[in-house]
Amino acid sequence: MTTTAETRRPARAAHAAKRRGLRAEALWGYAFIAPTGLGLAIFYLWPVLQTAYFSFTEWGAFGGHTWTGLDNYTRLFADPQVGQAVLNTLTYTVLGLLGIPLAIVFAALLNRPGLRGVALYRTAFFLPVVTMPVAVAMLWRWLYNGDYGLVNQVLALVGIDGPNWIADPATALYALVVVGVWSSVGYNLIIFLAGMQGIPKELYEAASLDGAGPVRQFFTITLPMLSPTAFFISIVSVIGSLQLFDLVFVMTGSGQAARANPAYSRLQTVVQLFYERAFVTNDRGYAAAIVIALLVLIAALTILQFRLQRKWVHYV
Repeated sequence: MTTTAETRRPARAAHAAKRRGLRAEALWGYAFIAPTGLGLAIFYLWPVLQTAYFSFTEWGAFGGHTWTGLDNYTRLFADPQVGQAVLNTLTYTVLGLLGIPLAIVFAALLNRPGLRGVALYRTAFFLPVVTMPVAVAMLWRWLYNGDYGLVNQVLALVGIDGPNWIADPATALYALVVVGVWSSVGYNLIIFLAGMQGIPKELYEAASLDGAGPVRQFFTITLPMLSPTAFFISIVSVIGSLQLFDLVFVMTGSGQAARANPAYSRLQTVVQLFYERAFVTNDRGYAAAIVIALLVLIAALTILQFRLQRKWVHYV
């Protein structure tokens, strides 16, 4: 019995020392992530909770708020302007996804062996990404001008009388989609190009030995291997598109100047509607309800994308 007890003591001591070591390691881990966690809590989590609370209140003209319960949400679901803004935002989001296959095609062209000037092409494609959104919007606002815009000047050379793209309800939203795709295709291209360069060359060599040409290799090897990258890009693109604001704000303006645009109702997004309610009409409780509804919409679409990715994303 004595021998058994004596042999157990070192084992218990070693086990206790191991637990102390794990606790110390965990404490150091928490200490390292504490600054980031504190920053997330202060600058992200707390504003979300505060906005959620404000969505159940009504604000006075000179500050102060009173609890109104679900009144803002009842008003939100009955507001046709909110419905139109959601429709505009979802249309822009869906059409903006067309930039993903476009970026894949460009990336495949730049990934060809022996192509010269790849660095120059990548820089040219990526330049809109690093350009300030306000500068991009001002540039395209000039290009789309119905009187002296370069787009209509080019169309006039072939006998086409172009519209005032941003002021025409039939073309305004689609013109905005073109700007969005043009601005994002460079970022998507760089990500896809990196994904293509990570595909093992042996797969293409084996396919060549089996008689598969470049087109078949693209559809049977490149696209399936790029599906995780495409999934990541789709998540980022959808979230970014649902938060569209700067392009619309600069290209159409705000307040009375924006409402004078005949295509104003076709261009207004959810975030722009939130901005007008919060900072123009000072209806902050209702604005908070709008942005919380947008948060729920983003979360729902993201969850849906994660569910659907099981059917088309191939992980190696």
